[in-house]
Amino acid sequence: MTSKTIKQKLAILSDAAKYDASCASSGTSKRNSAGGKGLGSTEGSGICHAYAPDGRCISLLKILMTNFCVYDCAYCINRISSDVERARFSPEEIIWLTIEFYRRNYIEGLFLSSGIIRTPDYTMEQMVRVAKELRTTHHFLGYIHLKTIPDAAPELIEEAGLYADRLSVNIELPTDAGVKKFAPEKDPASIRKTMADVRLKKLDYSEKTLSGRRRGKFAPAGQSTQMIVGADGANDAIILKYATRLYSGYGLKRVYYSAFSPIPSASSQLPLVRPPLEREHRLYQADWLLRFYGFEAGELTTEHETGGMLDLDLDPKLAWALRNRERFPVDVNRADRELLLRVPGFGTKTVSRLIAARRHKTLAYDDLMRLGAAMNRARSFITARGWTPGNQLDAENLRARFSVQTDRQLSLF
Repeated sequence: MTSKTIKQKLAILSDAAKYDASCASSGTSKRNSAGGKGLGSTEGSGICHAYAPDGRCISLLKILMTNFCVYDCAYCINRISSDVERARFSPEEIIWLTIEFYRRNYIEGLFLSSGIIRTPDYTMEQMVRVAKELRTTHHFLGYIHLKTIPDAAPELIEEAGLYADRLSVNIELPTDAGVKKFAPEKDPASIRKTMADVRLKKLDYSEKTLSGRRRGKFAPAGQSTQMIVGADGANDAIILKYATRLYSGYGLKRVYYSAFSPIPSASSQLPLVRPPLEREHRLYQADWLLRFYGFEAGELTTEHETGGMLDLDLDPKLAWALRNRERFPVDVNRADRELLLRVPGFGTKTVSRLIAARRHKTLAYDDLMRLGAAMNRARSFITARGWTPGNQLDAENLRARFSVQTDRQLSLF
């Protein structure tokens, strides 16, 4: 077999990494060295290629160490039985690529994942070696995200957290039954144990010693996970309830949702088509409501009203408001923060500004516009000085007005 060049490997392994969505780099503080010198410092120009959810401009080298895997997960293009072209980077090649890409101002950091080579421990050891040498030998100050391997030794997971900004492990599917059916070599309990170990280590390192100093930084950007949507038949209610448990139980920064994509020579048990793009988008919107708006999963999806699925034509917040018209209109000059956050068209920043502004005056319609409220959505759900919605827009008219079928733009609330 002819050996591949680094360029050929990069083409194969960067393409193979595109299925992993959990590579956002928000949530970490910048690493600084004494005197501000060091490779990969985020202070500089020429590396702005993408934007993180926190608004910071980032660009990452996103690759797999190898797309070969000893596991045979039915939904994975890189499973051992898959007939795809294989490639593998050595740790030295990944280190060289990262440094050279940074020197050319292509990237700000590295996202590294891998198929399982030989054993979980061997794979994890190779990935940790990359991060360790970048930090200690080459003084790389950029962002590093490592995909941790379930069943790897705890000491390897701990070492990974000392050199990486973020760790993540894929929960794979929303139900244990789904994982056992489609990824029989993987153990859901073992995956969750790895996530728990990361959280405990992070808490341990944040504790102060007798001298009053913390032990050090352990995965300062926290951990994230990803689950596949639409492969195992789980509805959105199951997915969101599981996500809620993951956030509360493991202190995750993000849960990522990846719509299942049919793959060649797939199991007959898998769907023949991928779920609608809108479903993935609605799950992200619902996830945002769970984390920042005080909603619970059971409010956004109900079996008797929605069949456990999010409405594809309406964003989850507006869909909830239409199912609960008796809660509206809301008096913006008197309502508490929790209720204001449930008004379609009001974001968290708008609500904070609104509460601060109403201490000094009684707010009118124009005031709300100046505060940043999306009044085309909010006006049917609120009262303000000189404004009441009246009865001109009932739930059906509102549904027709805001349905994706009449406006294909998928906005966030």
